[in-house]
Amino acid sequence: MYGKIHSACLYGIDGVLIEVETDLSNGLPQTAIIGLPDSAIREAVERVRAAIKNCGFQYPLQRITINLAPADLRKEGSSFDLAIAVGLLVTSGQLMLPPQERTLILGELALDGTVRSVPGILAMVDLAKRGGFTSVLLPKDNLVEAALIRGIKVYGIRHLQDVIPQSESVETKATNQPLILKDYNHLLSSKDAIEVIDPDKGGQSEDSSLEDYHDVLGQHHVKRALMIAAAGMHNIMLVGPPGTGKTMLIKRLPTILPPLSEEEALEVTKILSAAGKLKEISQGLVSQRPFRSPHHTISTSGLIGGGSIPKPGEVSLAHRGILFLDELPEFQRQVLEVLRQPLEDRTVTISRARAVFTFPAQFMLACSMNPCPCGYLSAQTDDLSCICSPSRVAAYRAKISGPLLDRIDLQVEVPPPGEWRKAAPSLGSNEMQAKVMYAHQLQAKRYAHTRVHWNSQLSGALLRRMIVLPQEAEQLLQNTLQAMNLSMRAHDRIMKMAQTIADLENEGNVVTAHVAEAIQYRQLDLKIF
Repeated sequence: MYGKIHSACLYGIDGVLIEVETDLSNGLPQTAIIGLPDSAIREAVERVRAAIKNCGFQYPLQRITINLAPADLRKEGSSFDLAIAVGLLVTSGQLMLPPQERTLILGELALDGTVRSVPGILAMVDLAKRGGFTSVLLPKDNLVEAALIRGIKVYGIRHLQDVIPQSESVETKATNQPLILKDYNHLLSSKDAIEVIDPDKGGQSEDSSLEDYHDVLGQHHVKRALMIAAAGMHNIMLVGPPGTGKTMLIKRLPTILPPLSEEEALEVTKILSAAGKLKEISQGLVSQRPFRSPHHTISTSGLIGGGSIPKPGEVSLAHRGILFLDELPEFQRQVLEVLRQPLEDRTVTISRARAVFTFPAQFMLACSMNPCPCGYLSAQTDDLSCICSPSRVAAYRAKISGPLLDRIDLQVEVPPPGEWRKAAPSLGSNEMQAKVMYAHQLQAKRYAHTRVHWNSQLSGALLRRMIVLPQEAEQLLQNTLQAMNLSMRAHDRIMKMAQTIADLENEGNVVTAHVAEAIQYRQLDLKIF
């Protein structure tokens, strides 16, 4: 006897369709799961055996072979438990599924038959929709998350016995006939109704209004730089003594970014779901851009992603948002160096013996640092003075390599508190966000027929075609390139910043003043610290 059930698992952050094939034959009772399963899948035999018995069914006393196809793809997780159990019941003649339904089955089983939630449901339900399935049978706890994918029926169950209508179960037990399911309508009731908030309206944090740039007194030039970074999604670094507000300024950066579009929201929510970090889904798709701030003790795998079957790291969890590295030189140098490829390619590629995994990593890098180990190199006052030797300062800055620093567009000095303590408040988050959103709209219109979304993504021939500098601005940039010994990468980044400044000023073409302002944000190239 042979049967086949469709299930799925995660492969990176994407769902992969898996066929759960079941074969029953004569021989000594034993169960074998083949198809490169991990330990959690091999242990599914005992979970499924206990669940089937405790739900009143009979576990087949035959030689059972369960194949997970494709057989050359390594599989992990507990999402196959329910599919294996239903496959055994169908193959042994105890259950018949609705013939009109093409169903994907997902879920982990407890020993009493309770169906437990599994991570990555969003990616797997999206796979089912694209694969032509009509319905998905999954844990009730994952139902709200799964319902975010429109255009496919999702049914949530809490127990293995929920698959069968209670009346039909009683009748068939009396006649010892197989349970024939006509449909899954018995899984729907008024108490199971789901309210999914529209992605354009939901997902706002209650604390988002508590942080505002109105709280920051003065620092007008830093706010200007942050607004430019947000408008073009440029990488930014703030440099200054302790207590000048570097961390506070960057933590308010999400308040001036526009919300995610529906396509971006689904993409970000799928990444969080695959990483098992999607805790609160009742508000619909994630609408605020991610803000990730890992500790400086993070490992390379934690930052980039890794594992025997790689999982997304912080750079992927910050996709379409901000990755904040506070006190950048405190991170291990080898950890920082792995950022170079994601910052250029906007993806992370992790190679393993059996496969190559690619994770999205399109993020804005925001970081802060002190000018020296003690932090007071640029705050020479009677009370505070630097105690670091030149060799210590050089060793401290050497933790950040030149190639990595070259990939940071804006390098901005944050002055000591004494310079702005009595300053009047300036622009708040709402005013800054309005300007940023207008700049984003200009870029969306300009790059409508390309794969580029923001000025920071321009490169090569497209950069030269989109940004044409007047002769005076070009001469200024060439003179600066020679005087500061800048690389061609820095040259291109200055051009892209100048275009963003032009967008903020609602001027279509870049002029000399825009290039001059962009040059002044290369503070570390000027070697003023």
